[in-house]
Amino acid sequence: MSDAKHVALYSGSFDPMTLGHLDVLGRARGIFDEIVVAVGRNPEKEPLFSSAERVDMAERLVAELVATTPGGAPVRVEGYHGLTVDFARQIGANVLLRGLRHGSDLASECQLAIANRQVAEMETVFVVAGEIHGYTSSSLIKQVAALGGDLERLATMVPPIVLEALRARRNQADNPLGRLARNAPEE
Repeated sequence: MSDAKHVALYSGSFDPMTLGHLDVLGRARGIFDEIVVAVGRNPEKEPLFSSAERVDMAERLVAELVATTPGGAPVRVEGYHGLTVDFARQIGANVLLRGLRHGSDLASECQLAIANRQVAEMETVFVVAGEIHGYTSSSLIKQVAALGGDLERLATMVPPIVLEALRARRNQADNPLGRLARNAPEE
């Protein structure tokens, strides 16, 4: 039996972190020896929250998760820039953790997993989110908030501190939600 630690890197923009992300993280705590939540930037998307804000929210949410569900792997949060596989190597992670929501995630996630294995010799482990989170996405949440949707209706998708942050962002004079609303595709 190997004494090697199984360290998973759970990366994403987490802009914002959802209950689906936390569900995947909670399930994964029973599989690995340690998990690092890596808050990065997706260059294809304009962030709603700064890197520092996303790391802060993730740290608070992870601390709450760990405190309320003892017995799983320890989890830490770190911000990073650059390639995910490079950051994984830097921190000693030996596997990438990815959450799956539904079948349409599978094709793109498998393509990324194969690329990471071919290019970086890094394996990917998928954890399926609970069915209640099957259609929750950070993009959807930002879209609802940007287009004036009732934020209270998002309470089944995001933790209370994310709702508070969305409310605060809406009340800022120069908020990214306004830009997101202006850039929304026309129907």
